Amino acid sequence: MKPTKTLIASQIASALILPVTLKSAPAPKDAYPNIVIFVADDLGANDIGPYGNRVVRTPNLDKLADESVVFSNAFASSPTCSPSRASIHTGLYPFRNGAHANHAGIAAGIKTLPEYLQTAGYQVGLAGKLHIGPMSSYPFDMIHNTNVPEPGYEDKGVLWTDLNMGPVDAWLSDASKTGEPFMLVVNDHSPHVIWPEKAEYDAAEVDIPSIHIDTEATRKSRARYYTDISKMDGNVGKLLNSLEKYGLQDNTIVIFTADQGPQWAFGKWNLYDYGIRVPLLIKWPNTLQGGSETNALVSLTDLVPTAIDLAGGNAGDQEEQVDGKSLVPLLQGKVNDLHELVYASHTGDGTMNMAPMRMIRSKRYKYILNLAPEIQYNTHMNKAKDHDGGREYWETWINESFKAEHAASVLWRYHNRPAEELYDVLNDPDEQHNLALDENYKEVMERFRSEMNAWRERQGDQETGVYQAPERKEKGPVIHYIFK
Repeated sequence: MKPTKTLIASQIASALILPVTLKSAPAPKDAYPNIVIFVADDLGANDIGPYGNRVVRTPNLDKLADESVVFSNAFASSPTCSPSRASIHTGLYPFRNGAHANHAGIAAGIKTLPEYLQTAGYQVGLAGKLHIGPMSSYPFDMIHNTNVPEPGYEDKGVLWTDLNMGPVDAWLSDASKTGEPFMLVVNDHSPHVIWPEKAEYDAAEVDIPSIHIDTEATRKSRARYYTDISKMDGNVGKLLNSLEKYGLQDNTIVIFTADQGPQWAFGKWNLYDYGIRVPLLIKWPNTLQGGSETNALVSLTDLVPTAIDLAGGNAGDQEEQVDGKSLVPLLQGKVNDLHELVYASHTGDGTMNMAPMRMIRSKRYKYILNLAPEIQYNTHMNKAKDHDGGREYWETWINESFKAEHAASVLWRYHNRPAEELYDVLNDPDEQHNLALDENYKEVMERFRSEMNAWRERQGDQETGVYQAPERKEKGPVIHYIFK
């Protein structure tokens, strides 16, 4: 049936909300809560227990989900590490904060999460992975010695870095004695590649997404990826144990999320849901009933105004300064929806990944604009030979594509992107049927094209074609991956 204008509008704005329930006893008004944000690295939302995965073992996240509101429609602003993290800390989409290409720093004068919270009287700590900058814009209390080499790989480089939770425990011990509120950001390195060499999962039993190619090598890599997820889950458990050990659990809001999707085909560096849909769990003791779920459309740009709100500030005062909105009214049941649309962009990540794209997502539809459809899409997954995330299995995908129609289709879609893509994500969650040229969706396309033009203009995004990084006179990295 051809959609009418009324149907289109209702589909794009529609909501099927499972209500978030407030407990009867609100938190004391004179006690501002502590805030902890745990950020996993390159994690697919569907690859953990709270989002329905029945293979991977995530007991700590499962327990946290039972005590939290679970967001089923949370999205990163970029499927690439540092642009996504910059948005988390500025509340701005990548082009507006300036860090739209990977390894880029934010523009001068952009205010960040630690600045907002310090103004509100909070101590603000950061542990684990960095990958934001310049550091003059991020006045965190850096928790040192939280980035350590993986045992046996001390000279392999930063991709073999582990999160050390010992100093985090010590920092929380000190924070518990001051009586002052704090915000703590813990950035894990898992499950970003390199995945653990020794898998704790049976390769024969792991699940393979339908958008991938099922080979023995794929299964071995998938088993290692799941092992790294369980490793990350263990760090979540250590964090929760520390909060309880120091009596902080009842006045600490815990937020769990990820920077973007995993380094698998159609995940990281892509604007499909596998690349930008992220887990988001929010535990608010004595205020929210755990085990609630909402499908309200939210963005990780919402975390800055949410933190401001929780810290006693007026998030409404920041409406012109940030792109996000506070989640607090949604959590308190005062509203059922926050955004009609969310956005994301990918610019580039070195010379292997130069296919820029933009996205608009409603609850019903996904629109993607590919700015360089004439080039072949490539990433580290099919090009890099020095580390995981493709090296172990990609040749088997190529071989299988000469034998099986499904494999051939997966590889063709991976390398070839049309100028525009439109998906009905409710009826086509794997985004396999591009409706961009379907006459029945002409009005939908016109609306998204118009909104895309308007959003890019608001963001100052004037990029066209293949991204070319500007020449730099300075030597060394713009931002650092880790700190010691």
